[in-house]
Amino acid sequence: MINSQLISPQSIVVIGASNDLKKAGGKMLHNIISGGFQGELLVVNKREGRVQNLKAYKNIEDLPNTELAILAIPAQYCPQVIEDLAKNKNTKAFIVISAGFSELNDEGSKLEEQMITIANKYNAALVGPNCIGIINKNYHGVFTTPIPILDSKKGCNFVSSSGATAVFLMEAGMQVGLRFSSVYSVGNGNQICVEDFVEYLDNCFDEKTSSKTILLYLENISKPQKLLKHAASLIAKGCRIAAIKSGTTSAGSRAASSHTGAMATSDLATRALFRKAGIVYCSSREELISIASVFSYKKLTGKNIAVITHAGGSAVMLTDALEQGGLQVPIIEGAVADDLLEYLHTGSSVSNPIDFLATGTAEQLGIIIDFCEHKIDYIDAMIVVFGSPGLFDVENVYKVLNVKMDVCKKPIFPVLPSLVNAEKEIKYFLSKGHVNFPDEVTLGKALCESFFTGNPTQPSNINEIIDIKKIRSVLEEDRNNGGYLSISANNTILDVLAIPRAAEICVNSEQQAMQAAQKLCFPIVMKVIGPLHKSDVGGVALDINSNELLVAHYKTMMEIPDAIGVTIQKQHRGLELFIGVSYEQGFGHLLMMGLGGIFVEVLQDIKVCLCPCTKQEVILRLKSLKAYPLLQGIRGQQGVDLDVLTDIILKVSHLIEVIPEITELDINPLLGNGKDIVAVDMRVKIC
Repeated sequence: MINSQLISPQSIVVIGASNDLKKAGGKMLHNIISGGFQGELLVVNKREGRVQNLKAYKNIEDLPNTELAILAIPAQYCPQVIEDLAKNKNTKAFIVISAGFSELNDEGSKLEEQMITIANKYNAALVGPNCIGIINKNYHGVFTTPIPILDSKKGCNFVSSSGATAVFLMEAGMQVGLRFSSVYSVGNGNQICVEDFVEYLDNCFDEKTSSKTILLYLENISKPQKLLKHAASLIAKGCRIAAIKSGTTSAGSRAASSHTGAMATSDLATRALFRKAGIVYCSSREELISIASVFSYKKLTGKNIAVITHAGGSAVMLTDALEQGGLQVPIIEGAVADDLLEYLHTGSSVSNPIDFLATGTAEQLGIIIDFCEHKIDYIDAMIVVFGSPGLFDVENVYKVLNVKMDVCKKPIFPVLPSLVNAEKEIKYFLSKGHVNFPDEVTLGKALCESFFTGNPTQPSNINEIIDIKKIRSVLEEDRNNGGYLSISANNTILDVLAIPRAAEICVNSEQQAMQAAQKLCFPIVMKVIGPLHKSDVGGVALDINSNELLVAHYKTMMEIPDAIGVTIQKQHRGLELFIGVSYEQGFGHLLMMGLGGIFVEVLQDIKVCLCPCTKQEVILRLKSLKAYPLLQGIRGQQGVDLDVLTDIILKVSHLIEVIPEITELDINPLLGNGKDIVAVDMRVKIC
């Protein structure tokens, strides 16, 4: 619904404009005038003849046709004003900064629905209500300050659900030199939401003129697939995107009947979507600003960082942050190190971090950077930490840094922490279009996060030939409580997918149990049939190696409420693994993986992908498990073949593609021993 009248209007009317700059309508008009709007600017105010030197219309019917209307009037009057303007003045875009709508109460929700219905009837764009407005190169349509420096190509496009958060982030970003290309505040966002602006930025993207940095603050993801599609498209075009998604805990409080369902939350779904799209996930404004600042410099293409400083403590903290985040601060030694030392004061160290002491000069900094740029091939980027102890003017240092950052091919990230002692010099540095990182650890974490957030992932073609007809034939067969499939149906699915499973026999008497044990051979495992969570009710028994134990456990299990039988399985040994799937409304299916058995709930060391998954995604998620060393094998223990496990996980992902009505799936445990990986228990729920 975003149109040219909203983005680049030729005429704007402010309804409720005022001479009082302490009122929203007054400040809105002031900002539009101060921003140099080139079109026709109109004002409606019933009480005053002139408002900020502009003729004020008392009635809407007296207005000429107007493309964009900004409403700063009480909520109850907004629907009728939109109707009158859209019908009689051909107004095709509205920004409603007024509050008192769905964010307030049911009555407000009805007013908001009326506005949206009217706007849709006339095919008009409606931003808000309850927003601060829009800032772009065409007009400064907000009632807040500050108005940031706009740089259409090098600045950030910022889209925010919250107007206040947009203001706070702009304030903090401007302090470190961050520039903006546009700011879009969507407020309640029930007609135009954050995802719609991402779509607009994608559709209007121009390689030569468009900004390549996009920041998002989302309080709700109402159109996940739209966000995924257009964010991935923008990133594929060379953009970089970072986002905060707030309100991540409320959806996690719902009841669920499976391990996977219990663990699936809006936060996991959001992170999985961001990861698939290539969006950097942030948890705070500070993180978002730091990531945006990293985006403003040349892209890091390798892991090896040179830390250049005159402050030993800061260098140590930065090095820790980089190494802990997965980047590396490699040792610099040998002839090149000896050569570099000759240019520095006695006592300097070049082993990395490169510490050229508090007395280090601008000339020495330039030499160090040149060495890292031209003579030390394995260095991929530099971080320069340089403040001032207040002993001398550091302006020349920052001038050298300014030049080197422009001419060097390797990225250089500046940490200039002396906000008091070097205030004047930092202002000079920022005036050259650079961004400063006041804190070295914050930079280190941001650099790691941005580096390890990959490019958008596209689903692989399904190479597996799945007998869909056979699976569908068992979907309706013997459903258990709540849409769960029977054991035999589950076994059929595993067999169709060619996922090895433990041999098992379902029994309904002691005699059948003994016959099954004789056929499978001791030791065996017994599981109750009926209750969903068998372990919770004492419905699982391991290491059964005699008929006496078998009969005793059979009697105990059949006394469990809802028990309808017992499964006898051949006992297997190996590392307990877990694969799960949960359907999240709007997002699609989340595929989870990690350690299985009781470790699923105790450790919750689970990694998530948004289906359909690729082999690369699955391997990366497995390697990011805290328990990954166990999968590799540790202290003489047999590990798990990663290729075999990945193949099984991809088969589950493919299953979900062809049978999307599966809402929950657990394979827990999956016992792994080298290449021998066997499904011991599976539960499938369909809608």
